[in-house]
Amino acid sequence: MSDSATEARTQQELGPVHDGLTASGRQARLLALDVFRGLTIVGMLLVNVPGDASAVYTQLRHSAWNGCTIADVVFPFFLFVVGITTHLSLSSRAARGDSDGVLRRQILRRGALLFAIGFLLNWFPFYQYGAIAGQSSPSFIDHVAARLLELRLLGVLQRIGLVYVAAALLTFRAPTKRVVVIVVTLLIGYWLALTLVPVPGQERIGALLLNEPSRTLAAWVDHVTLDWTRWGLGNHIWRGSVEYDPEGLLTTLPAIATTMIGVLAGRLLGGQGPLSTKLRSLFAAGALLVAAGLVWSIAFPINKNLWTSSYVLFTTGIACAVLSAIAWLVDAKGYSRWAQPLVVFGVNPITAYVGAELTAILFDSTIKFRVDERMRSVHELAYERLLAPWLEPRLASLVYSLVFVALWYGLLLVLYRRRVILKI
Repeated sequence: MSDSATEARTQQELGPVHDGLTASGRQARLLALDVFRGLTIVGMLLVNVPGDASAVYTQLRHSAWNGCTIADVVFPFFLFVVGITTHLSLSSRAARGDSDGVLRRQILRRGALLFAIGFLLNWFPFYQYGAIAGQSSPSFIDHVAARLLELRLLGVLQRIGLVYVAAALLTFRAPTKRVVVIVVTLLIGYWLALTLVPVPGQERIGALLLNEPSRTLAAWVDHVTLDWTRWGLGNHIWRGSVEYDPEGLLTTLPAIATTMIGVLAGRLLGGQGPLSTKLRSLFAAGALLVAAGLVWSIAFPINKNLWTSSYVLFTTGIACAVLSAIAWLVDAKGYSRWAQPLVVFGVNPITAYVGAELTAILFDSTIKFRVDERMRSVHELAYERLLAPWLEPRLASLVYSLVFVALWYGLLLVLYRRRVILKI
């Protein structure tokens, strides 16, 4: 049976539902969207907050370069659902009478806020702990300045903000055929650029350098735009590589296509006709996208860091299939009790992601206690004292992640029951 609280909330907001539309003609909200988004947020937390980053099950670890694990589909899943909700939200607001100018300003405002929140999250805790090279007695200002010199400028929320703005502006009022043409152009254009354009300083075309992370065209663009050491202003590329940024500017272009495919899925789900027919179409589209991605990967490998065109098709195809299966269960058949914890995460995604990331930073590097004559973080103490002695390393790492997810589920459940939802 469906969850009574969710049904009551949906009916209170939209009225009785008939074949995907409310009695008033407004689009009915699919519960599956909240479930799918909640599943994605939980996946992000499991991947981002391991007990021990060196001891992680293969499917919860990003591929070293080419290939695709469960961890690699999480981010495109989120961009995909951003595309769906972007279409549904803008269509709903336009139907209420909001002018195009108002909607465009809202798009720009929301994108800027997402970017700003991601930037501040990277900057937190705004202070460089420990020694600073070349300074024996650094002041408070020196520690703040040192933090700025190593600050990563881009990231997950920044990419979401950028692709949201681009996808929303490119698809708003655009005919479906035009949206398809733009998606195809982005994916083919990106493929040709990354493979046929000679990489500056390498004297070779990109196709010959795709398996060398620091020598691709995307890495060159990252160095030109994000590495400011030549001016004495620090390197602002992701510290995990220093050579390229997985959320760099060039790789953001195909990520826009990921979100635009989500918009197309939103148009399908928000259209007329029985839900069962739309779900079959969505599943079939997903199967075709997966097949196309696998075929394209022969020439252009599936790669998250480069966000290759084959990766876009493959991951959005899986997203279509997963969403259609969830919608069939919870919306078409009414089996939703199992998904209630995911709904709790899905209705408050920004709070869940930002709050969990801040908590992880506090546990990892900010809140420390002196134990055994040295300072140790909450993360270190919890993992090494409570889990590592009793469990196999990868299992202990996963249990730590699950406990972290459970902690945030409890916090979000309180907000859910009080109907506190952070919206941007």
